[in-house]
Amino acid sequence: MGMIKEILIDTSMDSLKMLPYLFAAFVLLEILEQYSGAFTQKVLSKVGKAGVAAGALFGCIPQCGFSVMAANLYAGGIISAGTLVSVFIATSDEALLILIGNPNAAGEVGALLTAKIVIAVAAGYFVDLFLAEKITMPKKGGTPYRGWDCHKEEEGILRPAWDHTARIFVYLFLFNGALNLCVTIFGIEQLSAVLLGDTMIQPVAAAVIGLIPNCAASVILTQLYLEGVVSFASVTAGLCTGAGIGLAVLCKVNRNKRENLKIIAVLFGTAVAAGMLLEFFM
Repeated sequence: MGMIKEILIDTSMDSLKMLPYLFAAFVLLEILEQYSGAFTQKVLSKVGKAGVAAGALFGCIPQCGFSVMAANLYAGGIISAGTLVSVFIATSDEALLILIGNPNAAGEVGALLTAKIVIAVAAGYFVDLFLAEKITMPKKGGTPYRGWDCHKEEEGILRPAWDHTARIFVYLFLFNGALNLCVTIFGIEQLSAVLLGDTMIQPVAAAVIGLIPNCAASVILTQLYLEGVVSFASVTAGLCTGAGIGLAVLCKVNRNKRENLKIIAVLFGTAVAAGMLLEFFM
């Protein structure tokens, strides 16, 4: 019981320390999402061949809005498959916020962003140049769907920001508690071995976790990385597939299921290949 009590206290303190920071960050992100959505949509629909690069930059912003927007725009025939893939790969959901909120890991943000932007741009242009005709079926209408938004505009700024904060806090508390318990019982080395640590296969496992269409996936991957359970290469692979609810939105608004599966396959293959390359060279 003493061990459980100590784990609960440590987990509570670690999670509570991040609560004010997360709320402030989500307030800023909600303002950005609500007041820049139209601008972002206009940019992505007008930049043409530069859409892949623009998509990678917008996707880096840690929120669900841009991956959802990209899925809607793609379903409406407004952006290319390469731009969609670029946005999805660049998206990291809440991972960047968690990294920034940990002083010892704040310096990792630049390296992660750089890796994901390079991978996103390379994959996006490769898809548009060589795979677009094999993936994308003709779209009708040219108008983006409005099938799924992260939240309703009438909810304002503070309510959605608090909802996001509360959800991430719960994920952090539950997973940190479980992770601390596993580390206490088994140790970091044993836990890492279970997750294929120090092998070229670990990025594959991380990429599978990233495909979970929920911000919990990015929380799990980031915490595993912060605890030293998974490598930088593996967390990069996992966050490249971690497009948040963007994947769920794509499957909902784009009715061609084979097309959706092809996009998910490209996303997964790119993440695994990039992760293995990073694992080999780092």
